[in-house]
Amino acid sequence: MNPFKIFAATLFSGSKPDEKIDLQTLYEININDLSGKPIHLKAFEGKHILFVNVASKCGFTPQYKELQELHEAYKNKLAVIGFPCNQFGGQEPGKAKDIETFCEVNYGVKFLITEKIEVKGKNQHPLYRWLTNKSINGLKNSTVKWNFQKYLVDDKGNLVDYFFSNTSPMSSKITKHLK
Repeated sequence: MNPFKIFAATLFSGSKPDEKIDLQTLYEININDLSGKPIHLKAFEGKHILFVNVASKCGFTPQYKELQELHEAYKNKLAVIGFPCNQFGGQEPGKAKDIETFCEVNYGVKFLITEKIEVKGKNQHPLYRWLTNKSINGLKNSTVKWNFQKYLVDDKGNLVDYFFSNTSPMSSKITKHLK
């Protein structure tokens, strides 16, 4: 096994370097939806994916509406996936059912929402390790600064760019990649 595969296997699985786990792409990272069912990112291959860390009690929370608009406008080319996170000002304190109800009732959210995760720090979810680490994603390093930071991946699973919270989901900075 080559050194990169060992590094990636260790990084993404929490396993020891001598364990033989062949993890090479974004599509091999595991995560669950709000109800605890596995999401297979491989199912989104062929579409762009917009990953967004979300929170229900944030000044940027109204972006849920635009995320839903983006989801509907580009549903054949893009998957929007929200990741509840309580790491920024404790602004996502709810449990899974609370989050689901809040998103549906207040913003009509139909796009995929995952289990609550950590997007930075020592318990950073492997997906966010991939998104924020140039040595893994091959494009650039970043740090998640606040709720509603967005990461766009192309239809082949390559990081395109990331956008800070103040970038509207319907911004041409994002939509130009979907045309």
